[in-house]
Amino acid sequence: MSYPRRGTAAVALAVAAALSLAACGGSSGGGVGGHGASAAAGSGAADSKSVAKGGKDFADAAEKTAALGTDAEPGQWPRTIKQAMGTTVIKAQPKRVVVLDVGELDNVVSLGVKPVGVALSEGSPRLPSYLRKEAGTPKDVGTINSLNLEAIAALKPDLILGSQLRAAASYDELSKIAPTVFSIRPGFPWKENYLLNAAALDKTAQAKAQLAAYDKRAKALGDRLGAHKPTVSMVRYMPDGVIRLYANDSFIGTILKDVGIPRPKNQDIEDLATEISAENIDEADADWIFTGVYGDPKATDKSKAQSNPLWKNLKAVRDGHAYDVPDETWYLGLGVTAADAVLDDLQKHLTA
Repeated sequence: MSYPRRGTAAVALAVAAALSLAACGGSSGGGVGGHGASAAAGSGAADSKSVAKGGKDFADAAEKTAALGTDAEPGQWPRTIKQAMGTTVIKAQPKRVVVLDVGELDNVVSLGVKPVGVALSEGSPRLPSYLRKEAGTPKDVGTINSLNLEAIAALKPDLILGSQLRAAASYDELSKIAPTVFSIRPGFPWKENYLLNAAALDKTAQAKAQLAAYDKRAKALGDRLGAHKPTVSMVRYMPDGVIRLYANDSFIGTILKDVGIPRPKNQDIEDLATEISAENIDEADADWIFTGVYGDPKATDKSKAQSNPLWKNLKAVRDGHAYDVPDETWYLGLGVTAADAVLDDLQKHLTA
């Protein structure tokens, strides 16, 4: 697959889209939006709005990413990687890797690679605590929406990993610095992204083993919860009064689906999330509610929403089944290490 060089207007649109989607997380994570918004209909909630992003590439991003990768045999170098922006030739085993998002950070660390540089989220600019021990001390190369190209070049990387969604406008410059491999988007295609990153590192077998172990854990938890699983609502407080109910096409949505946990009707949709406000927080109702906060809680409507009598009357709240969860794993993690941490949390809460 190849893409023509984009003009100034197209690049400006891409940058604007990326900036507006910085905190989508889950589509996550972490999955996030795309170049040009495309709202999916059918949220099931009259007062909420769909926030699916990514235009034509949103719905089939996982399928398209699964078709990327390499035909190279294990240990074969050079190898050619088919990736979202075309093809990339990697001459030898990468030793100095720069990652441009938390998903790629999770991916490489889980494969035993300590990156030399990392771009983190504006809402969570520190190295995630769950990766800190194994990640080493990578240098700051800006944020996911504001890359420092000079800092990246100074690290003399031999591989750069990122996504078309986050950094398409910088691809030409990045690819002049080092071989650059992009997935289509972070978020719900996290498993496919993991295998693409692993292909570039010649660690496909290791990645497949990690995913198989995750799948086994998710199925075991689903079996333990039995046939009558409780519904789970995913609430995330964002800046500027936005409250998101995360749906199936998000990082957390894929994990809940793998476990077989049912969702409320307004979240059981092929979408990243729906958006509500503090005034209609009752749309978050379910047997259990798990809440994340992007950035500074004081910059969100969390306090306003949870002081609303509608919140206090929700079934999960009345039953003592509403919990805060780490945003850095449940929404921003976007990789197998974060997914395993989410399974730990689900098991702790739902099987207590």
